[in-house]
Amino acid sequence: MDRVAAAAPRPLDRVRSVKLKLAVLMTFAGGIAFGYFRLQIGWLPPMTTLTAMVIALVSSQFLAHGITTPLREMTAAAQRMARGDYTSRVRASSRDEVGQLAEAFNRMAADLAAADQQRRDLIANVSHELRTPIAALNAVLENLVDGVSEPDPKTLETALAQTERLGRLVSELLDMSSIEAGALPLEREEFGIAELFAEVVAEGEVMPAARGRGIRFRSEVVPDTATVYADRGRLQQVLLNLLDNAARHGPAGGEVRLRGHTEDGALIIDVDDDGPGIPHAQRERIFDRFTRGERTGGGGTGLGLAIARWVIDLHRGSIDVAGPGSRIRVILPTTESHTR
Repeated sequence: MDRVAAAAPRPLDRVRSVKLKLAVLMTFAGGIAFGYFRLQIGWLPPMTTLTAMVIALVSSQFLAHGITTPLREMTAAAQRMARGDYTSRVRASSRDEVGQLAEAFNRMAADLAAADQQRRDLIANVSHELRTPIAALNAVLENLVDGVSEPDPKTLETALAQTERLGRLVSELLDMSSIEAGALPLEREEFGIAELFAEVVAEGEVMPAARGRGIRFRSEVVPDTATVYADRGRLQQVLLNLLDNAARHGPAGGEVRLRGHTEDGALIIDVDDDGPGIPHAQRERIFDRFTRGERTGGGGTGLGLAIARWVIDLHRGSIDVAGPGSRIRVILPTTESHTR
């Protein structure tokens, strides 16, 4: 249970208007002053003093309108936000505490609008990604039930491919949810890169994107005894995502190259293919969720590179497009001391 710190009494809390509070404050302060003079020296203020006080009260109400306007705007905007409208902003022209509050409110509104848009985009993208394999799988099964197609190996392979795509999408969505929630612990250990590359290439050769298009894989590590301190399973997942992406975007019958070398206490991994390269306009977006290149031949979920970036960030490394072609470069610390 949250504890509320003891606060000083607030006698004006029940007054529902800031302008009225200012008037009460001025009247109360003036009344105390007049009472003091009356009791101490028996003096009462002349009519000019009372007139000046009335003028001050009236002018304070006029000036207080500009002070309270941002507060009223924030109240109205907050009520609209409660109904799902995050477009309202407050004019923050003053430099006092109210102006600072208005600026903070506008930043909060912008962050909430961005988060709401991301949520809407995620729902739309997930729905679209699920609809495609489900529709394809439904068509295959309907043809089998209606006797239009025979349950031959080719038809069953088509159904299996769509099922694998659904399973891959669900797994990547779960990974994405775990990473964003900070519930993805890393089990780091030191291991050899050459052995990991051999396992990744062996798995890559049987991936549908490579097997169906005649893609060849080649790996190289310099030196061949190089090691890295990382989560082996997560790094393997990253490399498989990169190989799958390269196999989908490279030309049929082409080659995908996986190279690794150490430099200045870091492991540098390059993955590139024989394709024409990644356009500069897409380089900043390819690691966003559900972003695909123009040459994707289908089957990708648009989550692989986003998950790869999150995993590398957790390792305190970096992943970017390197060079003029389609090379993806990963840089990781090679020892435990660099990850702390």
